[in-house]
Amino acid sequence: MDFVLDYISVNTFWTILSTTHALLAVALLGALTHQAAAVLAPPRAGATGGFVTHFRSVSGPRYAAAVCVLWVLVFIFGAWIYTRYRFHVRVLIEQEALFKTLGAFEVKEHIATIGLGLLPVYWHFWKNARNAAYDSARKWLTVVLAAICWYAFLAGHIVNNVRGFGL
Repeated sequence: MDFVLDYISVNTFWTILSTTHALLAVALLGALTHQAAAVLAPPRAGATGGFVTHFRSVSGPRYAAAVCVLWVLVFIFGAWIYTRYRFHVRVLIEQEALFKTLGAFEVKEHIATIGLGLLPVYWHFWKNARNAAYDSARKWLTVVLAAICWYAFLAGHIVNNVRGFGL
């Protein structure tokens, strides 16, 4: 990292890292939201093409690999950013007595890790998408992962808004 810091400032480095994390998170959020919409409300046969119909008419199995890769990347970038958060941001939020904000972020950490642990099962269910025995499990696991992703995304924004961009 010292090599990189010869060319850019510390704040610029963390801003780039945070922005990359956020962009990957948006991509993950979009993929999971599309996939969850597809399993919760598949388009009816013969339906004309409106926005909602197109939004939920994605091919769920095609999103599985992207969701797994994006989740791991977002998790890795988030873990890297967490080192700075833990020592530089969390202390200030504690001093301001914003304990609900801290609690929301603690929950985010835990459920994001649970989501990471669920990825192998998710991958298996989607790679066997033709197996009707997995339909219900695949549907609800996708919805759970989408809910986790939405919560983590919003909780991350709350902490970012409390402390400011670029940590």
